[in-house]
Amino acid sequence: MQNPKDFYTQQKAKFEAELRVQRRKINQSSFLRLIVFLSLAFAIYLLFGQWGYVVLVSVVGMAIFLFLVFRHSDLVYKSNKLKALIQCNLLELDVLAGDLSKLPTGEEFLDASHEFSYDIDLFGNASFFQYLNRSTTKEGKNELAALLASNDILDIATRQEAIQELNQKADWRQHFSAIALLIKVETTSKSITKWLHEYESFIPKAIRYLPLIFSGISVAIITLSSLQIIPFLPVLLWLFVGLGITGRFLKSITKLSLNTNKAKDTFQQYGQLLQRIEEETFTSKLLKQKQQNIHSDVQKASTLVKGFSRRIDALDNRNNILVGIFLNGFLLWDISKSYQIELWIQKHNQKVAQWFEVVTFFDAYNSLGNFAFNHPQFSYPTIDTTAKKVIQATELGHPLLRTANRVDNDFIIGNSEFYIVTGANMAGKSTFLRTVSLSIVMSNVGLPICAKDAVYSPIKLITSMRTTDSLAEGASYFFSELQRLKMIVDKIEHDTYFIILDEILKGTNSHDKAMGSKKIVQKLASQNAAGIIATHDLSLCELEKEIDQVKNYFFDAEIINDELFFGYLLKKGICSNMNASFLLKKMEIVE
Repeated sequence: MQNPKDFYTQQKAKFEAELRVQRRKINQSSFLRLIVFLSLAFAIYLLFGQWGYVVLVSVVGMAIFLFLVFRHSDLVYKSNKLKALIQCNLLELDVLAGDLSKLPTGEEFLDASHEFSYDIDLFGNASFFQYLNRSTTKEGKNELAALLASNDILDIATRQEAIQELNQKADWRQHFSAIALLIKVETTSKSITKWLHEYESFIPKAIRYLPLIFSGISVAIITLSSLQIIPFLPVLLWLFVGLGITGRFLKSITKLSLNTNKAKDTFQQYGQLLQRIEEETFTSKLLKQKQQNIHSDVQKASTLVKGFSRRIDALDNRNNILVGIFLNGFLLWDISKSYQIELWIQKHNQKVAQWFEVVTFFDAYNSLGNFAFNHPQFSYPTIDTTAKKVIQATELGHPLLRTANRVDNDFIIGNSEFYIVTGANMAGKSTFLRTVSLSIVMSNVGLPICAKDAVYSPIKLITSMRTTDSLAEGASYFFSELQRLKMIVDKIEHDTYFIILDEILKGTNSHDKAMGSKKIVQKLASQNAAGIIATHDLSLCELEKEIDQVKNYFFDAEIINDELFFGYLLKKGICSNMNASFLLKKMEIVE
């Protein structure tokens, strides 16, 4: 079992050493480009007036210079990737030390009407999502959030298998994330696929061979002029003919160039990500299935995407004024490259969405594999759909609490049992409810949970723990709570849920609260629902004598030497020690 902290420290040191070497290569490349540029300028100066030679030297010199430019771009890319890899490892070391400040909170996914996410701090500051999320694309982030909130209890074992495999591929995951971090997205992948589907070609098929024919004539004219068989004037005239033909399509080419530039970086990086997926060997069913979605063509998806990126880069050379003039004038460059781009769009636009979806899937699942890697002491619940127990866990704890501060509990609850949990203020009731809730969510996703071992019978989760009023909608706190309870009652009529309630009916008087709470528990028990309700109302505990499914548990607190101590251990029975009066006196609020 590899220690995560040691792994990240070693990775960081390795990539920092590689980055130092790469920086030296970049400096050497910059110097070489300068030498070539100065040499080209000096050659043109020496040959000035001999226009045939000037054109020939310019073409050859520009070709060499462009090669060095592309090579330099590759070196810079590798350098940026190493920086991203270092960033990945620094982030993990920060998180292991308890610093989540560099991670997005996911507050955009907050939804008070959701079945459970708002109540259990699934999203928002210091949330489980913030702790878990390592997705580096917007689509991956959305996919991960949707997975956590889905309440999907099907194919859990399949997801577990995929997460277990990604857990073992830490180096692969880091390189995938580093590549994804380099994506500079101006528009979403959804917008790109929409543009591709709706694109209408403007280059007539009748002139598709014109650039090739025109280029051949250009080579012949330049060669004849260089050999002084013909004067230089025809070369100049032919240049203007080429520019005139290109100008005929200038508006449409410019529009295409603007759109492809928006998609350029995304396609470049997605090509790299697809290649990472294609080249890896996967054994789990889900990962192999996703990989197959980009293996179905004669050519690999990464090869096709990289080909499209190169076509975009080629068209982008028009922004260099020298390239734009000479290549368009002699090769009809813009027309040729625009036609190649249009040809690619017509052939592959329907598949792009599927390729992007696979990248999005791996971006989201890498977060799950990373979480499993960071918690080697956590265990994957054994999935048993026939078990009579919803959860049977040993040493169950909250995954966001540090081990030194966490008190774990053995916990077992049947699939038709309802626990009433009482306890003093701050004794651990709410934390326990969130522990159980989050364990169910994590189990459904396929993650390992904070437990020594566990057996789990998949079930959907629904909660009522943090009801709020709404001035905008004119809804009082009490009415909002009733709406929440109504939703729960309606849901369990059509499906099976694990229900978690925390101090319900807080918005009414104590007598109404006691009567109403009893009726709610009786209603839920009559439908054989499983769940937990935390309460300070000890009268609810009387239901254990009336209803077989109801069991009483509590969290205790002790006052020793005028100090309050909490054990945070779940015990069978009813709480007998409450601490409100003691705390009021201790804090000198009352005498």
